[in-house]
Amino acid sequence: MGIESKRPTARGNHLLLAGGHPNQPAARPRRRRRAAFAGRRRRGRRRGSSGGCGMAIECLVLGAGQEVGKSCVVVTIGGKRVMFDCGMHMGYHDHRRYPDFPRVLAAGASDYTAAISCVVITHFHLDHIGALPYFTEVCGYHGPVYMTYPTKALAPLMLEDYRKVMVDHRGEEEQYSYEDILRCMKKVIPLDLKQTIQVDKDLLICAYYAGHVLGAAMIYAKVGDAAVVYTGDYNMTPDRHLGAAQIDRLKLDLLITESTYAKTVRDSKHAREREFLKAVHKCVSGGGKVLIPAFALGRAQELCILLDDYWERMNLKIPIYFSAGLTVQANMYYKMLIGWTSQKIKNSYTVHNPFDFKHVCHFERSFINNPGPCVLFATPGMISGGFSLEVFKKWAPSEKNLVTLPGYCVAGTIGHKLMSGKPTKVDIDKDTHIDVRCQIHQLSFSPHTDSKGIMDLTEFLSPNHVILVHGEKPQMAFLKERIESELGIQCCYPANNESVTIPTTQNLKINATEKFITSCCVDRTENNPQNRSLVFGSDMPEGCNTEGVAEGILLMEKSKAPKILCEDELLHSLGMEKHYVHFEPLHSSRTEEENTVLE
Repeated sequence: MGIESKRPTARGNHLLLAGGHPNQPAARPRRRRRAAFAGRRRRGRRRGSSGGCGMAIECLVLGAGQEVGKSCVVVTIGGKRVMFDCGMHMGYHDHRRYPDFPRVLAAGASDYTAAISCVVITHFHLDHIGALPYFTEVCGYHGPVYMTYPTKALAPLMLEDYRKVMVDHRGEEEQYSYEDILRCMKKVIPLDLKQTIQVDKDLLICAYYAGHVLGAAMIYAKVGDAAVVYTGDYNMTPDRHLGAAQIDRLKLDLLITESTYAKTVRDSKHAREREFLKAVHKCVSGGGKVLIPAFALGRAQELCILLDDYWERMNLKIPIYFSAGLTVQANMYYKMLIGWTSQKIKNSYTVHNPFDFKHVCHFERSFINNPGPCVLFATPGMISGGFSLEVFKKWAPSEKNLVTLPGYCVAGTIGHKLMSGKPTKVDIDKDTHIDVRCQIHQLSFSPHTDSKGIMDLTEFLSPNHVILVHGEKPQMAFLKERIESELGIQCCYPANNESVTIPTTQNLKINATEKFITSCCVDRTENNPQNRSLVFGSDMPEGCNTEGVAEGILLMEKSKAPKILCEDELLHSLGMEKHYVHFEPLHSSRTEEENTVLE
């Protein structure tokens, strides 16, 4: 007969299954830690208790802890260690650009392959993948690396573009070579959406659609009964070229979610689009130039679709330019990977591919000083270097020009300085200063979800615990309070290089002997504290007590199913007889002698 263990508790070296000594009063059940949270769950839903043998999850945040940049979280679950993302920080050019990888090693160890079960990359942005070639080719990790097919296709373009900018244009010391990137990508095992991958006999992972950028995925990881979802970056609302994030309702111990816009609730998409188009049209109508610093993959395509359609409707002849061949290559992949785009594009691309832009053409470096209005998409998106910085130096001193920042910019970048208030001067380095007279617009075209989206996803998945990453500390603190008070779920936001231990529940299916089950059945009406029963389901025989506990012995033998039985059954199965030890009280005369000696 099979039953499910509901709340075993450990005492000393013994595992007591919901029981104390039969001669002791029934112990008051321990409240779950969640009971400490006073907030009610939305729409009156309340979480039921779960039980089982504890197996903690350890979460080591190597990057994106109380900041945005170098996303990297190492989760230990059931003895398996999964590295989620392996990014670099775009705001640093010293040792701080990469996660502190040695922290995953035991003292004196140097083998990363033995220390990490697998690496899973959520998408191709550099703050999530930029350190991967360094980790595999320089640090020497040779274990499995997983990412979706679009990410595997587009990641080498992003990595090589960044390497060329840093080494060829900025003269930095090379961190990894083009050959390192190619060798790294050969180690990658591609994932399909909702494809369950058995990494080994214990660890499985599965990818879910995240929106955000082409190929972005949320990752589900499970060992035994313990399960985690790491969101990476995601968007809970569809846009012009991507759909909204989609995930199954999963039973989770832990949700690790990005929190870039932890306090922001965006207005309607159409209002944001109108504001953007109005600002661009006003600038070019006055003869100005518009610089749109954007990542070559993602926002550039979204905004190009928007501008191309607007130019067609308004019959505008002002040129729209892409910079760099990277964006041209990226568009080729977007055309090939239509299946990962929004439903609207999938339905219409046979008639018209929206990535065949009528009004967008390639930008030559010599065009920088050309007179007349234009719109230019230039990388990188945060003006952290590269061509967008080169153009910004030329165009920023003119009042007629416009710089519009469509997304989030990491602290330390020029984009972040521009968003923090309109500066009149920006220092690039100790020898380079730029007068800023142009217009600065910050528009919320970020592909990240907003605060409402984070709350909606958290409520939908309803995990036991939440860890916030990829956000700024004050906003994270605000969101933590909301999650705890409104959803009644424990939440924390560790800093970089901090480790958090999350208690989990592992349910064991066990068998019970007929004699033990019979011993659980007692008359409900008897008011006797010694009458206890094991609560094992809703189909208990009539007359069985459903309150309290019963005492039995859990027998776990190698290669055999665990079972619960009575004490005399255990002795019989072991071929042993019951032995009694009788204790005699001390004689009173001897006790008096001892007292005399002590005095």
